[in-house]
Amino acid sequence: MRGLLVLLLCGAAWLPVQAQEAPLMVEGAITVNVLQAKYLYDRGALFIDIRPSREWGWGHVRGAMHLELADHFGALARPHWPRQMPLVIYCDSEVCPHSALAAHLAVSWGYLQVFYFRDGFFAWQLLDFPLGKGQEGEIPFISEAER
Repeated sequence: MRGLLVLLLCGAAWLPVQAQEAPLMVEGAITVNVLQAKYLYDRGALFIDIRPSREWGWGHVRGAMHLELADHFGALARPHWPRQMPLVIYCDSEVCPHSALAAHLAVSWGYLQVFYFRDGFFAWQLLDFPLGKGQEGEIPFISEAER
């Protein structure tokens, strides 16, 4: 039994561990870099952070709505959300493909202005753009009544 455990642990060390790069484009969405995202931010676009709650709590774009992809993001499919509202969807960086999936879903649900912020939160943070941290004064998720 002990030999099997050692074999499994050694075998696991050979598995390649690498982040998956996000696609450059999402059909129907507009890919934006960090400066373009800031331009949209200054004009009132809704930023949607699809990262897990733990990462959201460490920091996010100030005023962003937290709709974790696995839990709350699907609420945007509801018909009462205005489809002309500009959405800037982001994850942590260009090695996070989840924001591409979220942008694709938003386009498929009929949103007309979907901006895929591929560079993500790390690029935003690097340029010292407005940050939020934790939950205080932020929109952490859509309430049960709005789902």
